[in-house]
Amino acid sequence: MKLYCLSGHPTLPCNVLKFKSTTIMLDCGLDTTSVLNFLPLPLVHSPRLSKLPGWVSKDGTINLEKRELLDLSNIDVILISNYHCMMALPYITEHTGFTGTVYATEPTLQIGRLLMEEVVNFMERVPKAQSATCWKNKEIQRMLPGPLKDAVDVWTWKRCYSMQEVNSALSKVQLVGYSQKVELFGAVQISPLSSGYSLGSSNWIIQSHHEKVSYVSGSSLLTTHPQPMDQSSLKNSDVLILTGLTQMPTANPDGMLGEFCSNLAMTIRAGGNVLVPCYSSGVIYDLLECLYQFIESANLGTTPFYFISPVANSSLEFSQIFNNKCNAGCCLIVPVLLMFQLIQTNKLKHYPSIHGDFSSEFRQPCVVFTGHPSLRFGDVVHFMELWGKSGLNTIIFTEPDFSYLDALAPYQPLAMKCVYCPIDTRLNFHQVSKLLKEVQPLHVVCPEQYTQPPLTQSHRSDLMLELQPPPMPYRRCSVLNLPFRRRYERVYIMPELANSLVPSEIKPGISVATVSAVVHSKDNKHTLQSVPKPPPVAPSKKRKRVMDEPPVVLAPKPLLSGAVPLEAFLATLQKHGITEVKVEETADGHILHLQAEDTLIQLEEDGTHIVCDNNEPLRTTLRDLVLRFLQKL
Repeated sequence: MKLYCLSGHPTLPCNVLKFKSTTIMLDCGLDTTSVLNFLPLPLVHSPRLSKLPGWVSKDGTINLEKRELLDLSNIDVILISNYHCMMALPYITEHTGFTGTVYATEPTLQIGRLLMEEVVNFMERVPKAQSATCWKNKEIQRMLPGPLKDAVDVWTWKRCYSMQEVNSALSKVQLVGYSQKVELFGAVQISPLSSGYSLGSSNWIIQSHHEKVSYVSGSSLLTTHPQPMDQSSLKNSDVLILTGLTQMPTANPDGMLGEFCSNLAMTIRAGGNVLVPCYSSGVIYDLLECLYQFIESANLGTTPFYFISPVANSSLEFSQIFNNKCNAGCCLIVPVLLMFQLIQTNKLKHYPSIHGDFSSEFRQPCVVFTGHPSLRFGDVVHFMELWGKSGLNTIIFTEPDFSYLDALAPYQPLAMKCVYCPIDTRLNFHQVSKLLKEVQPLHVVCPEQYTQPPLTQSHRSDLMLELQPPPMPYRRCSVLNLPFRRRYERVYIMPELANSLVPSEIKPGISVATVSAVVHSKDNKHTLQSVPKPPPVAPSKKRKRVMDEPPVVLAPKPLLSGAVPLEAFLATLQKHGITEVKVEETADGHILHLQAEDTLIQLEEDGTHIVCDNNEPLRTTLRDLVLRFLQKL
């Protein structure tokens, strides 16, 4: 069993597991932090951005963290744990010769589609005056300003996919529900478990009849809108692959929500606007629910809240559907999200873009939720240009995926206030350590970042995994031989063959039988069938060549079991006239020296040996005496 690690980002994993005869990709996260190396893509011409010095590229490039450690066309299936970890799917299914199946829950599929559609829309609606690719040449790259000149593997950065590629990729997805068991080629069985992190998020069990691998990615124990994490099903794992822990282990989500609300209220009371760069699904649900409970007590009832995204309407509808129905086994039995009270009372309005209805209904001061969190594309670029020059306004970062300082760099000097409130509800190190003690896997595999404290907090041993035995760390482009081997295989026996067996009891409650059979293997299932009898040869016909005749199946020699009792065996020898016997005790049994016959008999636990030179009749007699004390199977 091998694990190939294709991503260096612990919360955007992409691993490939070779288990029995199957090749399984575990997630296909897409690292988009490389967009921070580029200038923002404004919806309208920006004189300020166009005058910035340096190399300008409107290439829309993103970093595809996949190296050819293995041929991706050989991938049999892809298991998706949550919608954030499927953003690279079109690159894999449409450009590698992939012919397999993708498995995901329905909420993961539908919300993942929205996130991809949003990114494609952001990229395609901005006119590209030029396309730059020559800078990827190493000789040119080293002359670029930092950080581009120091970027690694820029040749792997790809242009954003199209909606045609998105639709084609998602057509390969097969929907599964929590605890549903799916058999892969008769070799292994997969089953998704609720991970408690987001709508439809899953951990995965991959098991055969005798081995079990658990894949834990992006899980949460907090009581929010998704179904609670299924922990008990992770027990008795031979190997547990762990990834997707919180990126903010020292930031308490509840504390960050409180800070978010207080800074928002402070800005609105001062007459300023609040900009919240966010994804169109995920943390925004928690923010809106928190605000619903907060705005009345903070006297913000008249403040308009705007959610602007090409998929805003669909995102809100899907979140409501999946929180009020049992879809694909994803039972989310909770009250209707409070944010829909905001919509019904007209306090939250959503728009596909800043054009159209929004421009006529827009009023200030207000709170705007929009993308993209990188501040490099999407409607957020317009609001940064609109509000960045006023100190009354505030931008509040809640997504932990990007460095907020790097995100703000192209907009400096900036007068608006900046607040960093990263909200990450995934498992922290304390929670995952407690979880692992409860489920007790034999071996834990995790990114090497989890086995050592952060560089900026090297004294914090609580910000790492300390387990016994120590976890097996992996890094990008590494290949791990997982520390257990298959020892058993299930074999079925045909009824007619089973009826022909004659079991012999070797000890109370245990019987064995010998069997001669042909092993038939198909779709990784093995069956013992009766040995076919050779067809009779007609005496009148000429015999075929020997090589054309069916093989002659010889009857198997009987197996012997039992032990030869020393005293009883000596008595039997005396009855047969062998009286001069010298007995020597050894570590493994006894050695009998028949002095008159110049013969040795070794009686041991696992065998009996008769050493008798040039006296075959005597050896045969002694053998028959030994066989009297043994059972034939």
